[in-house]
Amino acid sequence: MDRAELTTEQVLKRDIPWETYMSTKLINSTSLQLLRRYDKRPESQRASLLEDDGPAYVRVFVNILRNISKEETVEYVLALIDDMLTANPKRARLFHDKSLSDEDTYEPFLRLLWKGNWFIQEKSCKILSTIVSVRPKFHNGMALNEESSDSKSKLTTIHDVLTGLVDWLCSQLRNPSHPTRSVPIAINCLATLLREAPVRSLFVQADGVKLLIPLISPASNQQSIQLLYETCLCIWLLSFFEPAVDYLSTTRVMPRLVDVVKGSTKEKVVRVVVLTFRNLIPKSAFAAQMIDLGLPQIVQSLKAQAWSDEDLLEAINQLEEGLKDNIKRLSSFDKYKQQVLLGHLDWSPMHKDPGFWRENINNFEENDFQVLRVLMTILDTSTDPTALAVACYDLSQFIQYHPGGRLVASDLKAKDRVMKLMNHDNAEVRKNALLSVQRLFLGAKYASFLQA
Repeated sequence: MDRAELTTEQVLKRDIPWETYMSTKLINSTSLQLLRRYDKRPESQRASLLEDDGPAYVRVFVNILRNISKEETVEYVLALIDDMLTANPKRARLFHDKSLSDEDTYEPFLRLLWKGNWFIQEKSCKILSTIVSVRPKFHNGMALNEESSDSKSKLTTIHDVLTGLVDWLCSQLRNPSHPTRSVPIAINCLATLLREAPVRSLFVQADGVKLLIPLISPASNQQSIQLLYETCLCIWLLSFFEPAVDYLSTTRVMPRLVDVVKGSTKEKVVRVVVLTFRNLIPKSAFAAQMIDLGLPQIVQSLKAQAWSDEDLLEAINQLEEGLKDNIKRLSSFDKYKQQVLLGHLDWSPMHKDPGFWRENINNFEENDFQVLRVLMTILDTSTDPTALAVACYDLSQFIQYHPGGRLVASDLKAKDRVMKLMNHDNAEVRKNALLSVQRLFLGAKYASFLQA
């Protein structure tokens, strides 16, 4: 059978010759006695044995992984441990029992991450991630066994373990060893490990953040929904870490997250994305993107749905308030006027916010329509397609919202200027020039109808 497709159940059907290992002194008589009691027993019996003598079993398993290299046996012991932890994840704490303080419980799993076949690598990663995440910690997140002492200096350090895990997980995301299981196991383990500040730091240093972005896309089946959820969970955990946030601001993560929240019906997915938005909105770069991508309207749609999660409802309300505050901050007329006078027009949120135009339309009358006159100059002289498109759009908004907008624009010979731009090379310029012409000729009501 292809070892990449092995399951825990298949491996546990094997018969391992424990007596042979004792005769060759690879295990001792105590280990053999413990294994005979435990192996092939029902879960209820195993649970009782682990309750009474759990650390002793951990010692036996770890020593077998350290001393025996036969692939079938290594797979079997990893399957035993995986089965033990799947039945009760709290058993991971047995690996940190004081009686094992002289035992390097991390080393075999860390080594097997890189040495074994796919089954061995996958189980080693899953087990190591579980046991390292429940280790006893000080307030700063470092483990108790990080204290420097001669007796412990030979043990694998937490830093070595976390670095090794992050390196392996990133390698799986870059070049998957298994066509369907590498990415889900990597994301699943990261969703556990990124709860720790040291792991977030290591992940950013390993340039791992960019590996998550392509995985954020609307999901269709149960498996892809779980992968999407755990990927978004990783992004949420990273949103608490400033260097990760700085990196995310340079990526296309925001449009992807907006697409997900717009198209997802799974409450846990929506919840983790909304919580991520709530964390990122204090950053002005993210706030501007959220508004530009239409998130205020999406939030209104989310509010109208019947969610059972109170944390989600609270987060949606907080996000709504944060968006409102940012729209006000980003939409001041002074800021708009400065943009126009400098000729630095781009698609900042104020241009497409109806509230900005309603509240500030009378300000355009200042200094004999100075701002509008400068917009006309931009239409005449600018070579920047974005500036031209925005200027055309803003002219159309002025015509729509100002009571005498068509007359004022006509007096400033706006029609000739925008008609020239209807043949521009850039499609965005042509589209917005057409909108201005429609509003000049037809008035706001009919132009809006045509646009719709």
